[in-house]
Amino acid sequence: MPLEGFTPYNEEDAETYNWFRWWPGLTFGDTLDRASDVHPHREAFVDGQSRLTYAQAREKVDKLAISLMGLGIRPLDRVLVQLPNWNEFVIAFFAFQKIGAITVLLIDRYRQYEINHLVKLTGATAWVVPERYKKTDYLPIINDVLKENPKMEHVILVRGGAHEAFLNIERLIEDARLTEENIKKIAQRRPDPMQVAHMGPTGGTTGLPKVVPRSHNCFVCSNTDAAWAWDMNSGDISLIAGPIGHDLTFTKGLCGSIITFGKVVFLDSTDARDICRVIEQEKITATAWVPTLCKRLVNFEDLDHYDLSSFKKMHCAGGASMPDLIKSVPEKLGCIFFNGYGGTEGQTTLTRADDDLDTVLSTVGRPTCPYDTYKVVDRDGNMLPQNASGELLIKGPCVFTGYYKAPEENAKAFDKDGFFKTGDVARIDEKGNITLTGRIKEMINRGGESISSVEIERLISSHPGVEIVAVVPMPDPDMGERVCAYVQQKPGANLDFGKVISFLKDRKASVLQLPERIEFIDSMHFTKAEKVDKMALREDITDKLKAGK
Repeated sequence: MPLEGFTPYNEEDAETYNWFRWWPGLTFGDTLDRASDVHPHREAFVDGQSRLTYAQAREKVDKLAISLMGLGIRPLDRVLVQLPNWNEFVIAFFAFQKIGAITVLLIDRYRQYEINHLVKLTGATAWVVPERYKKTDYLPIINDVLKENPKMEHVILVRGGAHEAFLNIERLIEDARLTEENIKKIAQRRPDPMQVAHMGPTGGTTGLPKVVPRSHNCFVCSNTDAAWAWDMNSGDISLIAGPIGHDLTFTKGLCGSIITFGKVVFLDSTDARDICRVIEQEKITATAWVPTLCKRLVNFEDLDHYDLSSFKKMHCAGGASMPDLIKSVPEKLGCIFFNGYGGTEGQTTLTRADDDLDTVLSTVGRPTCPYDTYKVVDRDGNMLPQNASGELLIKGPCVFTGYYKAPEENAKAFDKDGFFKTGDVARIDEKGNITLTGRIKEMINRGGESISSVEIERLISSHPGVEIVAVVPMPDPDMGERVCAYVQQKPGANLDFGKVISFLKDRKASVLQLPERIEFIDSMHFTKAEKVDKMALREDITDKLKAGK
């Protein structure tokens, strides 16, 4: 039975994708098992606490899967996985996948506001979460979420103490037995590759995160083609430095490495010194991350104190890579720079190792899946010729078919032929290379994080002293964009930056929803159509930054 709220693929399209084997008929669990079968003793997953071979990881995955079945977790149950860059992420994610549950990835910075929304939207009944990560104690967050979501049946703590109210992942693994009968039970729970495997939250232009459901076939097809596009192979040692909850890090870093039988090194720090130390110690050969982290590394003043000679290739996406940054990577690191573009919905493009410098500097390459169709259309939906700018639309075996339980949103997000409207303005040249020239959607890209300006506006506007608020991106040399709010106060109100931030924190807003600058103005800028003139506000904040104000 298909998952209710999931938009199935058009029957004719699905038949084509299966007939030509663009969909491989594999599940997430199959990819890990195959790597374990081929290279059981190869070191596969490394973090600050443990080192696991493929066989050892598979054993832990299978043991946890047995315990999860014992808890009553069923096929198609939605489960939240909110973990940092730890080996336990692999164990939890693949254990759920093997028994047909549907994972919903949460970045570690999500707090009550987003978590409550995602629990309600997905109907999640289980949650894997740290007891503590860095300065965050998750127990108060967990208790708040449980009060609002009584149907959440299982909370599984990772690296946690003996809390009677919650389960413990280490105990669940330890208590399971890999008997012949239990191994057979896992095999019997192998999901249909056509079934939904995973849901990825994505920033919504009209509010809280939407979720993108994608099947095993869709994901495995996408991850495989992307890995081949940037020449990943079994000898690669990939650094995972960006948050594993991000689509780029998860798909191109972790999943791509498993599909090509490579090795993954998790780092839960984005400090340049830590990155250099790990590259040197672990002989890192590759990484997939955002331009912000790339820039942090190439500008590190002590770069020449480390032996980074093993580092050969870098997949950079999730934000615009400026020409100076791209040129600095081979000069300072000796790496091939793969310039890319992607999204949770399935769009993935990448330059190739044999592309000339101009292509890498000016485009985000070609689609990594040769069977996906990318086209550019005008405002009326008419297809445009090569090198003409318009909205980028996509469709294919690696592309999703609709947001979960969002029929109204889907009616706007797809054209009559089933092409997804990315909201990005682009042009496609005669070689199929794509150049991004702008955005239609109101999103702020802060170091690879897609942040909804509309949702921040909703939060701030709920303050009794706020008359009108508008949130816009402001340029930033390190993060690409940061969040700036323009606030017109009600008569008699006496707000300042600290009061607004305190109000948002009291509303349990996450750090992503806290503006980094607030401009208090006497009257809001409006267009002739009586809409807030965000273009004028963006120009205003850009001019102020240039003037050093």
